Amino acid sequence: MSSPPNHHTKVLCKYCVIIGVAVIFFVLFFFNQTYLNSQSFDSNIFTIKYQERLDVEPKETATNLSHLMFVLVGGSKTWRDRKVYVESWWRPNVTRGNIFFDVEPTSEEFQPWSPALPPLKVNEDLKKLKIYPKLTNRVHTRIYRSILENYRLKQDKDVRWYVTGDDDTVFFVENMVDVLSKYNHTEKHYIGMFSETIKSNLHFSFDMAFGGGGYALSYPLVEALVEQLDECIERYHYIWGVDHLQSLCLADLGVDLTLNKGFHQLDLNGDLSGFLSSHTTSPLVSFHHFGSLEPIFPGMDHPGSIRHIMKAANVDQSRMVQQSICHVRASQWTFSVSWGYSVHIYEKIYPRSYLKLPIETFRPWLPGRRPFFMFNTRPVTRNPCEAPHWFFFDSIEQENDGVVTSYTRKFPRNLTSCPFPGHYSADPIASIRVFSPKTPKKGRKVECCDVEYGGANVANITLRDCRRNEIIA
Repeated sequence: MSSPPNHHTKVLCKYCVIIGVAVIFFVLFFFNQTYLNSQSFDSNIFTIKYQERLDVEPKETATNLSHLMFVLVGGSKTWRDRKVYVESWWRPNVTRGNIFFDVEPTSEEFQPWSPALPPLKVNEDLKKLKIYPKLTNRVHTRIYRSILENYRLKQDKDVRWYVTGDDDTVFFVENMVDVLSKYNHTEKHYIGMFSETIKSNLHFSFDMAFGGGGYALSYPLVEALVEQLDECIERYHYIWGVDHLQSLCLADLGVDLTLNKGFHQLDLNGDLSGFLSSHTTSPLVSFHHFGSLEPIFPGMDHPGSIRHIMKAANVDQSRMVQQSICHVRASQWTFSVSWGYSVHIYEKIYPRSYLKLPIETFRPWLPGRRPFFMFNTRPVTRNPCEAPHWFFFDSIEQENDGVVTSYTRKFPRNLTSCPFPGHYSADPIASIRVFSPKTPKKGRKVECCDVEYGGANVANITLRDCRRNEIIA
């Protein structure tokens, strides 16, 4: 039998155990730190290489007007009356695109073709299509194929969007750029707006953009569309409307309409002033059907009206027909500014929730029973507390610290003043000046305003940012 370990042996064993544990702990700690440092080094190397790659690769520029390709459609018979609408917004050597006619215009007044206009192209002969005898609407088929024919011209370097329109469509191109820049142009997008009237949408589709108001297709969607455009025409040869056909073809590509309220088909008749005086907060992108409506300014014809409103648009498109509302409580007055178009004075305090509704000075495109419109309205009235004093855009000036638009009374209201106590007549006011900043208005932001009136025949309004949680009522 072995003898038990003596005292020195036990002490030695304890020290060996302690030293062993310490060695193991040291080894684990050392290798762990080495691994972490290695990972940190590798991470730093990756970050440096990634940053170097970012510095080398050029950053993509923001969408601008040069990235838009306009595909316009017209006809030799309508061009004489509609030329003014294209001239009003087209910028020679700046805007890109073409206008497609059914035939070459023969009138001497159009020869030679003006370089101040979009380049003229003549559509291909549809008779080469096998489906030609079965086509329900050959004119609309010609219009639709303009997208394909424009693509085949191979003029699309750096193009991000195709924008389609008619020869009586008026585009506000800076606002168009602003709207489209909010979308990823490398994805498939179909952007536009349906008709203002229920009956037009019911007759065609609530899911299509009406082409008179224009619509935008991202370039990847254009590339996908042109590959099967003629095939889609064959598939839907029985469809009458070109815009309806487009919506079906795009739906089959898996792309549905994205609505934007700045596109305006204007399926309306009569006096548009009530509509334009209470425009949505969306940036104004397009107008259509100007020739079918009354001139938008009193005492002017259609060409004069469009040239006149573009005077304001050429200075600040971001505020075009954007509504700002302010009050003079001492007189119980409400001012409603539609920048670049009109100013209303009401002899009563009204909230924005009411004044944002358009006055129904207009009629629907197609007759029928109510409801007519895709939006709420308020009626025309002869009640002196409800009927506004109308002032229309007269002139615009750029000053060092901002922009001044002037609006004048074009006709008397011919009503008594609002009879309630403390309410005063606005009849003495003959003109209104609106002061706005030089900086563009951002997106859908609503601007507030202040009124200065000293009892003369001129009122001054200053637009400003609304204060935090300011109530416009």
